[in-house]
This record gives sequence, C-alpha cells and structure tokens, in this order.
Amino acid sequence: MSNKRRVTGIGGIFFTAKDPGALRAWYQRHLGIELLPWGGAAFSWTDAAGQPTAGTTIWSIGAAGDESFAPGSAPFVINYRVDNLDALLQALRDEGCQVLDRTDDSEYGKFGWVIDPEGNKVELWQPPPGR
Repeated sequence: MSNKRRVTGIGGIFFTAKDPGALRAWYQRHLGIELLPWGGAAFSWTDAAGQPTAGTTIWSIGAAGDESFAPGSAPFVINYRVDNLDALLQALRDEGCQVLDRTDDSEYGKFGWVIDPEGNKVELWQPPPGR
C-alpha cells in the first residue's frame, strides 16, 4: 500500500472533559454547535458548491478518564476515514507502527487503532458501503 491518500477525511473528534455536560452546553451556546439527543454533533459534508455529499464528521465530549481512549495517553481521539482498513493496518504493521490487535466491525463500519509516536490513540474507520 502506498502512502498516497491513506486517509480520506476526518470521521470524528472525540475528547474528554471534567464536566462533559457543562462543556457541551458551552459549545452549544457560544459556538452554535447543535447537539443531538445522544449528546454530540454530526457535521454533514458538502462539496465545493455547498451541495450535500456522503459523509459526516462526528464531534463528541466524554467524561475524563474514559477507558475507550486507552491505551492512548491523550484526552482526545481523532477518527480518520479510510477506504481499506485491513490493508492500511497491515501496511502500518509492516512499517513498524504500534497497531492494536483489536478491531471492531459493526453496522457503523470497521474500526482499527494505531498509537502514534507521542502515545496518542488514532482511530481508523472504514465506513459501511454507501456512507
């Protein structure tokens, strides 16, 4: 797998807060982020002309100490969209990267993780077909 276009976009930004509810409310009030019933936001993608296109970027604040960020050391995880998760994870392994053994495959797509050189957990996401 070449280094060309391994990541196709940002699928989501997830970070933690001491008081997630209060921080969500701050972002809603001061930055106009429309919160959905589950507590986060979904930004729909558009093309250069402003027309809707397939894809969304999720924004979510969780509680400090959230175990889903482990074994990363940062209070955030960025989710990157990819076209072929299995091939990318293998390429990263071949290049000596710290790829987590666990992957998830669900109705939301396929997920895998790698730890960057600074200890940040990076989430890689292959959306389901058509999304």
